[in-house]
Amino acid sequence: MTDIITTQATATAAASGAAATERFRTRQSEDAPAADTKRVDTLATELITAVHDIVRRHQVTYAEYDVLKSWLIQVGEDGEWPLFLDVWVEHVIEEVASENRAGSKGTIEGPYYVPGAPRFPADATLPMRDDEEGAPLLFQGQVTSVDGSPLAGATIEIWHADNDGYYAQFAPGLPEWNLRGHVTADDQGNFKIRTIEPAPYQIPTDGSCGNLIAAAGWHAWRPAHLHLKVSAPGHQLITTQLYFQGGQYVEDDIASAVKPELILAPAPVADGDGNQVTYDFVLDKA
Repeated sequence: MTDIITTQATATAAASGAAATERFRTRQSEDAPAADTKRVDTLATELITAVHDIVRRHQVTYAEYDVLKSWLIQVGEDGEWPLFLDVWVEHVIEEVASENRAGSKGTIEGPYYVPGAPRFPADATLPMRDDEEGAPLLFQGQVTSVDGSPLAGATIEIWHADNDGYYAQFAPGLPEWNLRGHVTADDQGNFKIRTIEPAPYQIPTDGSCGNLIAAAGWHAWRPAHLHLKVSAPGHQLITTQLYFQGGQYVEDDIASAVKPELILAPAPVADGDGNQVTYDFVLDKA
């Protein structure tokens, strides 16, 4: 798909949810691991038992049960299971999966990752529109192993929302690979990526997840962040997000994905417009 979408329209939960669900299904069909029967038995039994405990502890009524049943059905019809799981569950899965790593911290992938982004050299500018709104941002750093050795040719895959909080391929009116790319580090593991600062954004609120947020009196905002997957041969891939010091919602992210080690400190660019940030990645051996 190389055509640029130019029709302007409003992004909706149904549209972004359907796109996220389709992406997940495609990836799952390609590399889904075989299920271990004993693990499925253990996890499913404990999950159902936990639900039973909640019902008994809070004396859930039939009226409340019917509301829950209706909501669960609607989540599926809206295609919002990827959104629900990525916002409220994935951060704990990631915590367990990476608890023994000595290198850089990871965090959730989220529902808006798309493989196959264009490739660029170590000094790169991400694809963007000629009139892309937002403050210019220079993101730079180095990729090393846990022993301190530079990782030549490491891959830094980056994607993020635009100045309106929308992701390419999940909202109309955006070029296919807007603000997405693979960057190959130089022979010392260094990289420089020119892009724009993303904005904080609400997760879609016009569907089932939005109904839950409203009913519980929560806010629906994620802080501004850069998504990254960093990898090198012989090392573990790390999936992470980087946030901006002093940014809105850093302290109360709806997805509970912020960690102190993932906060950037922007500084003005010395010889131009916008800000620059430096972040070095340390990868564990495979």
